[in-house]
Amino acid sequence: MEPDGQLKPSTLSTKDLPWQVLWNKETCTLCGRCTAVCPVQAIELGVHRKRILQVPMGLVEKPGNVFGVYHGIRQRTDVAHACIGCGMCDMVCPNHAILPVHNDEPDKLRFHINQGGIPRRRGGRRNMPGPNVLDQIKFVRISMLTDPALDAGRHEFELRTLLGRILPPEEALRVTREGGWVPPVREIYPLILGSMSFGALSPTMWEGLQMGIAYLNEELGIPIRFATGEGGCPPRLLRSRFLKYIILQIASGYFGWDEIIHALPEMKEDPCAIEIKYGQGAKPGDGGLLMWYKVNRLIAAIRGVPQGVNLPSPPTHQTKYSIEEAVAKMIQSMSMAWGFRVPVYPKISATSTALAVLNNLTRNPYASALVMDGEDGGTGAAYNVSMDHMGHPIAGIVRDAYLNLVKIGKQNEIPIFAGGGVGKNGNLAANAAALIMLGASGVQVGKYIMQATAGCLGSETDRCNICNIGLCPKGITSQDPRLYRRIDPEKVAERLVETVLSFDQELKKIVAPLGRSTSLPIGMSDAIGIADRAAAERLGIRYVI
Repeated sequence: MEPDGQLKPSTLSTKDLPWQVLWNKETCTLCGRCTAVCPVQAIELGVHRKRILQVPMGLVEKPGNVFGVYHGIRQRTDVAHACIGCGMCDMVCPNHAILPVHNDEPDKLRFHINQGGIPRRRGGRRNMPGPNVLDQIKFVRISMLTDPALDAGRHEFELRTLLGRILPPEEALRVTREGGWVPPVREIYPLILGSMSFGALSPTMWEGLQMGIAYLNEELGIPIRFATGEGGCPPRLLRSRFLKYIILQIASGYFGWDEIIHALPEMKEDPCAIEIKYGQGAKPGDGGLLMWYKVNRLIAAIRGVPQGVNLPSPPTHQTKYSIEEAVAKMIQSMSMAWGFRVPVYPKISATSTALAVLNNLTRNPYASALVMDGEDGGTGAAYNVSMDHMGHPIAGIVRDAYLNLVKIGKQNEIPIFAGGGVGKNGNLAANAAALIMLGASGVQVGKYIMQATAGCLGSETDRCNICNIGLCPKGITSQDPRLYRRIDPEKVAERLVETVLSFDQELKKIVAPLGRSTSLPIGMSDAIGIADRAAAERLGIRYVI
């Protein structure tokens, strides 16, 4: 119903919304906590008209209508304030008198959300529930010989991977003898956090993750790394000794790189690596976007832009003509900036053109690795059409890339890192192990970390998923102090440490029975199988049933 009481073509009812708010009048105390905490103001506390039917005792008078008022909760039905199902109202209600419930007819609202001629942008991942190929892969090669040194439960062993170009033995021997340049290599943990920018994440969330990364490295000896995403770094981090745990990302928007360049002479440590972003899995062929809701004074200062404006990144690096030229020139310029001491590599969308990029990297002596992001990734502001209809599954493209390196004899030279939907259904270690055995040297994880460390409420059924507009009810992706103060950075750091330790234990449980104790089973495809014949043929692994 419109404010003037008239029905119009755009009028919706609660039945047309994806989420309905159920309110129990009997147990509600009208404290107002639910309306105060709702990020999209989907409910309002108001005074409503109520009809009271009075029936006289005799038949002399006709029944009459008496109207009274009552105070209660009402759900708004306009699209701008449609309930997102986050459930924050239920979390704060002392009597659990209110609860959002998924509608059984959620298909009507989709025709009303493109108001103003603008297609819908959604933060979060695509709405495609169900298991993916990675979840169906089984580990079928188990060693029957008992070796105490490989027992993950009784003995400690370390799993490490290399980030950087590995010279062939004959080339390394020649360089050692002649005293030439040796490509920089980092020994890191096969799990990389990324790429979530300072701006996409709130200051407290970013701080908590950095604290956890520092603790894992310096106290527990787990060399895990954090990729910044496009947006730069806080100046204090750039000038600290913790920069060596950071992978700095530069993308087509170059946001935050003025601050990084100015900090170069004052850097106490080199960053772990430089990541050049050409594409994202959630929106391949499209640039990133930080919407104006999140561009406050701090973000604007770090990125060197005006406050309160949209920050779209161009789809490509505008100063380059082709992907081949861009990769070559960007890698060389970034290598020169750090005196060829830091690994430099590109990050691309996992598409059928990834092999062309990989072939160019094999001929570039300064290229250190390749990161590919699959279709299921993304926590930023992507159009529905990009998230639901564009991209490539990560498993198949990782396998193609690794087999391509095998054909030219460079499978041990350029490491491949994979991201996009890893741990989508909670199977982080199993998904990572499957990708490693398909040919990846490690994985990048973003959304899983947000869910595990700060209690992200987003889901594949389009629950919450408003990361892009700065109204995150948990404060994870918000730049509003009233929201991000809900996050305790120390708790985020604590949960990150627990998550990584759990991942480490599970990964060891998978790798130990394979007979590996000191190295990752990269490309060990004979150890995995799947009960889908078409998938087995596509990936070149065993068909098991």
